[in-house]
Amino acid sequence: MPPHQVANGVVDAFVHTVEQYLTYPVDAKVQDRFSEGLLLTLIEEGPRVLAEPENYKVRANVMWSATMALNGLINAGVPQDWATHMMGHELNALHGLDHAQTLAIVLPSLLQAKKAQKRAKLLQYAERVWNLREGSEDQRIDDAIAATRAFFEKMGVPTHMADYQLDGSTIPTLVAKLKEHGMTALGEHADITPEVSQKIYEAAR
Repeated sequence: MPPHQVANGVVDAFVHTVEQYLTYPVDAKVQDRFSEGLLLTLIEEGPRVLAEPENYKVRANVMWSATMALNGLINAGVPQDWATHMMGHELNALHGLDHAQTLAIVLPSLLQAKKAQKRAKLLQYAERVWNLREGSEDQRIDDAIAATRAFFEKMGVPTHMADYQLDGSTIPTLVAKLKEHGMTALGEHADITPEVSQKIYEAAR
């Protein structure tokens, strides 16, 4: 596969995992540890799969991570989000971006917008995935979101609309399409309204 599609696969698997992990705690320790293991593996092996395209072991670890990210294992008994995917699909349909590119655009801004609702799991994510243990809770959350964005960028998948020559002028159309498709109560709390979606899109410009 072309390198940019390999990178897309890593980012997509990462976001699949996040959609089932970064919600709110339900004491699902096994699912949490599985998810964290997948994220850590993708962070470790993602850049290597680009740098060492003939390395079978690296590619095998990425492929197994991708399989485990969406085969039903990590979502058993836990709340799920999927708002990043729903919002990303509209970017894909309107502008023809790659699926993973749209996820990389939406996720960091969505996490910022929903910091309060996702606070406990974001702090867990910061500590267990990014080893962020110093500073205030708010700083650790912001740093974890920044690290997520930096990882996507390191994989060669930009995280702002402007990186794809989009100026944000189609945001009203994107929001209208969400409404048209019934995507008016997104997220694990069903609290991402079209108005919130618009703010997330605007923050992703």
